[in-house]
Amino acid sequence: MILLIDNYDSFTFNIAQVIGSLGLRCQVIRNDILSLEQIKELSPQAIMISPGPGRPEKAGISCEVVKALAGKLPILGICLGHQAIAHAFGGEVTRAKEPVHGKLSEMFHDGKTIFKGLGNPFKATRYHSLVVREETLPAELKASAFSLDGQIMGIRSRKLMLEGVQFHPESIATSQGKTIFCNFFNTYLGMRLDPSERPRLAGGGMPLQKNDPNQTPDTLTGNLP
Repeated sequence: MILLIDNYDSFTFNIAQVIGSLGLRCQVIRNDILSLEQIKELSPQAIMISPGPGRPEKAGISCEVVKALAGKLPILGICLGHQAIAHAFGGEVTRAKEPVHGKLSEMFHDGKTIFKGLGNPFKATRYHSLVVREETLPAELKASAFSLDGQIMGIRSRKLMLEGVQFHPESIATSQGKTIFCNFFNTYLGMRLDPSERPRLAGGGMPLQKNDPNQTPDTLTGNLP
């Protein structure tokens, strides 16, 4: 099971759909519903941290999950999730040179792990006004991708099984976005997923309210009691 932490963002469910299309079960939880111990009890194979509004230090349990589980489980952070990885290790998240919302930009990358086999550059969709400041990246993390104007678009720690991307690989406008997800699972979970394969259906979907009698194990929202 792949655990997807939802930072109250509509893009979360596009991510869940991509994961499901690869034949993997995706369990979506809001960032304020479960404690760290409860998350551990779910025994996920990997964790993804979604985009969302605001700053990473306000993203519920996201940073705590990174601090506690880095090196124990593969973690992929997208947009705000990417910033949460940097923040958890002491990196500074600051204002971007200009806010971008729904803009396609060229991504220049190192061709490793999640970027293996991708065009260089490739085009990806961006929705953000904050970025990770390169000069403050801790020793544990390295920049893996940049925009044309030199802003960090990807970070990584292969040793700690951490990957972050500032852009949105789940966006239909991002070229080879599905390949990024496949590369993540193939690199860190030893899978052999092929982005060219026909989509498959698996668990996942829109989260229901906590008190909804139709609540399913795949979808949890709400606040801790």
